[in-house]
Amino acid sequence: MDMRILFVDDEPNVLQGLRRSLHDMRRQWHMKFAQSGEEALKILAESPYDVIVSDMRMPGMDGAQLLEKVMERYPKTVRIVLSGHSDQDMILKSVGPSHQYLAKPCDVKILKSAIERACALQNMLANETLKLLVSQIKSLPSFPALYFELIEEMKKPNCSMDKVGKIINKDISMSAKILQLVNSAYFGLPQKVASPAQAAKLIGLDAIRGLVLSTHVFSRFNHLKLRIFSIDKLWSHSVATGAFAKEICKLESQPQNIVDEAFISGLLHDVGSVVLAANLPEKYEEALELARREKLCAYDAEYSVFSPSHAELGAYLLGLWGLPNPVVEPVFFHHTPKQHLVQQFNALTAVYAANVIEASIHQDDWHGSPLVIDTDYLSSIGMGARFAEWEKACLKMARKAEN
Repeated sequence: MDMRILFVDDEPNVLQGLRRSLHDMRRQWHMKFAQSGEEALKILAESPYDVIVSDMRMPGMDGAQLLEKVMERYPKTVRIVLSGHSDQDMILKSVGPSHQYLAKPCDVKILKSAIERACALQNMLANETLKLLVSQIKSLPSFPALYFELIEEMKKPNCSMDKVGKIINKDISMSAKILQLVNSAYFGLPQKVASPAQAAKLIGLDAIRGLVLSTHVFSRFNHLKLRIFSIDKLWSHSVATGAFAKEICKLESQPQNIVDEAFISGLLHDVGSVVLAANLPEKYEEALELARREKLCAYDAEYSVFSPSHAELGAYLLGLWGLPNPVVEPVFFHHTPKQHLVQQFNALTAVYAANVIEASIHQDDWHGSPLVIDTDYLSSIGMGARFAEWEKACLKMARKAEN
């Protein structure tokens, strides 16, 4: 089925340029073009669209107001901002109701890629059970403003670590949380880190970006009070899993990009659990009770109650935010690495092993029965003899962190 894409811009020449540059996609996409927010809403009222791509600064109803209404009325529509306005207030105003933000002038390949990824996510939702689950969720976490600012700064050829530090310092609680984490034994830094700018220099921009994203999601739901589930314990588990995955990649002499992907994926691998616990607390506790009663792991119990699990839901959310596939895929497959197309050591392998090791160290009620490493999978990718060393290194890190 053709994907339905709606473009909104008050400048006719911009819409004409989009028509021209996307002409070769007309057989794959059904495209509609609107010159105002009001016109866009009329079009949406007539039939649903998979993706809306809107300018920000428009007369009458601006892009942020339009996307707010789309978010309320058509929550399944993926919302992308395409704007040439660098007004910081306008950008931050759009962050909440948008899933992704693209700056004009935007290379047509980047625009196509963003829309194709959005369409792939909608195809993922063709899985009726996942579609049903997402439809029950009142609100997925919005794209964090600080994260967007970091991305924009990191794109600059003369990216400044001091500027990165200033961006993070805008959120005092996030700044404090990040400093607490980077000063923990999980990072093993030779000196005490006193500022976010110094942290960025020592652990790298990609790692800082991952910490900002995970801190945003977890802090948004720190009020959660469930009988079995603990947001604080899940946060600790996620941080440790990210650190373990990073260490495992280093033990296997992986390039820095794989190390960073494993760390970020490890930090975010259970983000779907947070969304489930926040939006469907009674059903989520039902799944955890089932795990405890039937001695299942939480992942299997989730499948019994929801059909999809936190893994698929988390991957869907990260995909909405435009995170790259090498980060999204380990989240999706972190319980089922055999199902991944690439059967060799990669970030997924590290996150999978790290999750099993961390869960065995801290056996919390919400984990359900202990996770068991799939030795057949590790042997099939030539890593069967390596798990013992990974586990030893991770246990050493955990002991340091607890002292």
